[in-house]
Amino acid sequence: MIHSAPQVGSTRFDVTIIGAGINGAGLFRELALQGINVLLIDRGDICTGASAAPSRLIHGGIKYLETGEFRLVAQSTLERNLLLRNAPHMVTPLPTVIPICSWFGGILPSIKRFCGIKTRLADRGVIITEIGMQIYDFLGRRERVMPRHHLSFGRAVRRRWPHMTRKVIATGRYYDAAISQPERLGFECVEDGLRLNPGCAVRTYTHASSFRDGILTLGDISSDKVEHVHTELIINAGGAWIDTINAQLGFNTRYIGGTKGSHLLIHHPELLRELDGQMVYFGTADGRICLAYPFMGHVLVGSTDIPEQDPDRACCSQDEQRYMLTMLQEQFPGFRFSDQDVIYHYCGVRPLPAMRADNPGDISRDHVIHLDYAGTTPVLSLVGGKWTTFRGLAEETADKVLALLHRQRHSSSRMRAIGGGTDYPTRRTRETYLRQFAKKHDLSFERATILFERYGTTAEAVAAYCTGSPDRALNSLPDYTRNEILYITENELVRKASDLLFRRCPIALSGLLNRSVIQEICMIMAESLGWTAEDCDTETEESWLIAVKYHGVTGKTDTQPAA
Repeated sequence: MIHSAPQVGSTRFDVTIIGAGINGAGLFRELALQGINVLLIDRGDICTGASAAPSRLIHGGIKYLETGEFRLVAQSTLERNLLLRNAPHMVTPLPTVIPICSWFGGILPSIKRFCGIKTRLADRGVIITEIGMQIYDFLGRRERVMPRHHLSFGRAVRRRWPHMTRKVIATGRYYDAAISQPERLGFECVEDGLRLNPGCAVRTYTHASSFRDGILTLGDISSDKVEHVHTELIINAGGAWIDTINAQLGFNTRYIGGTKGSHLLIHHPELLRELDGQMVYFGTADGRICLAYPFMGHVLVGSTDIPEQDPDRACCSQDEQRYMLTMLQEQFPGFRFSDQDVIYHYCGVRPLPAMRADNPGDISRDHVIHLDYAGTTPVLSLVGGKWTTFRGLAEETADKVLALLHRQRHSSSRMRAIGGGTDYPTRRTRETYLRQFAKKHDLSFERATILFERYGTTAEAVAAYCTGSPDRALNSLPDYTRNEILYITENELVRKASDLLFRRCPIALSGLLNRSVIQEICMIMAESLGWTAEDCDTETEESWLIAVKYHGVTGKTDTQPAA
């Protein structure tokens, strides 16, 4: 069992990180590895906000080549390759296909964009695509674990993609990666940090109300509890709320110019079969890039890129949903898509740097670290970045923190496995591992496989807990058990039902969430958290409201993930 704090009464930390998104969670782990006592706080749970709303890709950003961001692509492809090694329980190779509609399209616009001249690039022909993929392979050569690209033409394309638009004359295929549960990987970074350094602590559902003379005043959102923390340095990892947090600390900034990105999860067995484990990454007439790939037995479709001034009000609009379905229809006219196919959607505001751009997609995804002072206390604001590069950003920021604190780096996280990726079996030894795992905990091979695919090697601890007392499958979710839910509740810093439903487990993302599921899980969680019947009702209603208002869940579907 991990604990969220050191001994009661400890109120002094070397560093306080405000914001437990992936940038904050990754930095928490990195600093804990260096022996720094860190307090991590967030007004919500770990990895809410934009960190819970990505395209779920771990990628090098092939489109960044068009704007000449070679350093970002080189860093991103390296971090992608490292995550494939360090988090194999969640990050897996994703064959990616680019449909091509011409031979020479996009050459002149690409040259202009590379030179910094604004222009729309709606057509990427064979020549430009081949050059781009050659460069992409070269920049991704460090720690390479996946094949290089190749092109297909004519009849081979028609046979492989019978429902794709006839405008496509060729396809380019290369490899990136997908992450199944980024929210959970964020938690695992925090869990690693707490295990690495007992002097670290976490406070979720906590906000910083003021800062003065080196003392940060914290308030618990669900109670009247107030805590005063002495800290030598503050990291603002608040994402889209960075400027708001800096104002609370006593100084004004205008670092963030966020854009809203929405995604759809659609139930479309025919498209799922045609994708056959691959992502289609295609350009649109308005110059945007869209994507569709298999996810949790359904198809994930994205994304939009719209300026958003108020991240607290961001949600996937009907217009955005219509836009994504229309783009998908244009790419696959042989299928039919409608609102009825959408079983879940989500939205987040990317914490991009404030800058003017006619096309929000042109704003750099690179990161910037700003140094300010609240009185005499250094405040580092982490602006930008993306999921793929969180470890690299954490490493860079940690070096700045160590220099400011006059401390030395002790260790590198570059080759350190994360959470359930520790001691992960190879593809060759996987079946043997699973059979031994099943035998050790008296599980069926099928049940052992489910736990392993859900938690990686952390499944060992889950299984040990589950077999320690009588267990049963949930009535509303037979693939989950009562003790499995109790393990997560008691061991994974869960305070609310939504923490478990939307972030520790893939229940919501796999399209399985309904009111019956929420009610049954809340009743089990109550056993551990001491909730009353009234508390259970409140948690049920809050989680259902989140599901309906922000994720479009209706409860009318009983679709199950494909085997």
